[in-house]
Amino acid sequence: MNRQQLIQQIFARKSFLCVGLDTDLKKIPQHLLKEEDPIFAFNRAIIEATAPYCVAYKPNLAFYEAFGVKGLAAFEATVNYLKTNHPSHFIIADAKRGDIGNTSAMYARTFFEEYDVDALTVAPYMGEDSVTPFLGYEGKWVVLLALTSNKGSADFQLTADAAGERLFEKVLRTSQLWGDAENMMYVVGATQGRMFEAVRRLAPRHFLLVPGVGAQGGSLQEVCKYGMTEDCGLLVNSSRGIIYASSSDDFAEQAGLKAKALQAEMAVELERIEKK
Repeated sequence: MNRQQLIQQIFARKSFLCVGLDTDLKKIPQHLLKEEDPIFAFNRAIIEATAPYCVAYKPNLAFYEAFGVKGLAAFEATVNYLKTNHPSHFIIADAKRGDIGNTSAMYARTFFEEYDVDALTVAPYMGEDSVTPFLGYEGKWVVLLALTSNKGSADFQLTADAAGERLFEKVLRTSQLWGDAENMMYVVGATQGRMFEAVRRLAPRHFLLVPGVGAQGGSLQEVCKYGMTEDCGLLVNSSRGIIYASSSDDFAEQAGLKAKALQAEMAVELERIEKK
């Protein structure tokens, strides 16, 4: 999916919601454990309940790899189900890959050829040759970690060099020599608040994948105030706050209601930029 197609979906659905499929067998309704593939059974129900209200899904590979071959089969089944039944939804594999060039090339082949997802989260720490192998696929996206939502993000990402440039700012500035707003996004946590202003000074057109709204306490309105662009420029992710809204038989219905409520808030924010 290219940039213009993604923007069209956002304004058509009046949503920039990404639903994180962080599927934990310890948290899903117990009756699903009787299914042949309980992870996929849960995901399928969540997808059907939330698809009208979101534009993207983000399965987190850690929650699938933890179960070995069976977990990867559930991941693949989830991706194939989305591509078959909801082909206009953007799929982000949250795998945080990044290694020396030839290894990154194999990771890129895995996710962009074998699984054929739209985007992959990538760690920038090893530099240009660890990122550029992911950028050679037309219509595919690198989602580069920049300023994350976890508490430990301050340990490195906010440290400054002698000139006063912080590490996340160096990532934003330098990485734009490798890719552009057509094939690169950045992860910026919703808990970062006004730090979005600093991000936008360096990356005014890039899409931002924004985790941390909901269970982690990030404010959607604050994210939009400081991070939204005329093209929206945001994919706001919610995982636990949606998919674990209920642990009972009504889990999918409750997830749908949570997604619908977030979508309604997003529609208001999108209406503001449409009026400009």
